[in-house]
Amino acid sequence: MKIMSFNVLCGGQGIKSWPYRTPLVIRTIYREDPDTLGVQEAHHGWMMALSSCLPDYDWVGVGRNDGKEDGEYSAVFYKKDKYELVDSGNFWLSETPGKPGKGWDAACIRICSWAKLREKETGKEFVHLNTHLDHIGEIAMQKGAELVALRGIEIGGGSPAFFTGDFNVTPDSAPCRAVLDAGFKDCRDLASDTDKGATFHDFERPGFEGSVIDYVFAKGDARVKSFRVIRDTVDGLLPSDHYPVIAEIDF
Repeated sequence: MKIMSFNVLCGGQGIKSWPYRTPLVIRTIYREDPDTLGVQEAHHGWMMALSSCLPDYDWVGVGRNDGKEDGEYSAVFYKKDKYELVDSGNFWLSETPGKPGKGWDAACIRICSWAKLREKETGKEFVHLNTHLDHIGEIAMQKGAELVALRGIEIGGGSPAFFTGDFNVTPDSAPCRAVLDAGFKDCRDLASDTDKGATFHDFERPGFEGSVIDYVFAKGDARVKSFRVIRDTVDGLLPSDHYPVIAEIDF
């Protein structure tokens, strides 16, 4: 099973604008062929493009601003022929997770979407949670990471849980430590075949070395075979300002 996280970049200008990059993102997803995929910065236009161009997938998620179609989604896509949707939901990274709104010292409204899936062939169940932590508020980053990790444990029950996202912080940060302390493991540390290189590259801006801020975390009975940072271009062009990451997992 392959689990992917991909910040597709909500905007951009010129050849880096989101409509121009849509085919690049779609081709990258097709090439990697994930079982499940968590996307970040996908506004409603992005979601309509992704859903129409990825007919093998269904998805769950809502716009973070109103719980409907406004604002960025942190949606979870899954192969509909391989997996049955058992349950799904959304919650906001705030003191009132049941309704849209900013949390703590956040600069933006932040949301987590999740899907509980059953593999049709084996009946095995797992949960995929996906989020995008705030980029400014340190309290919001910490509390948001803690909230998603704890909700993942509650939703998963005894099933394996996987947590993808753009954290806007590096692996040695307090928000990542909170996820690890809750019992999740960073797949880049679990895999024998791994890649610990930068995931945010800002379209390889000169002088910018990049940073590791995109993750696939795992909890439960799962063996991580590999973890990759996908640096491949499409027709010589980068599909986003983040490299997507993908973990291959047996559970």
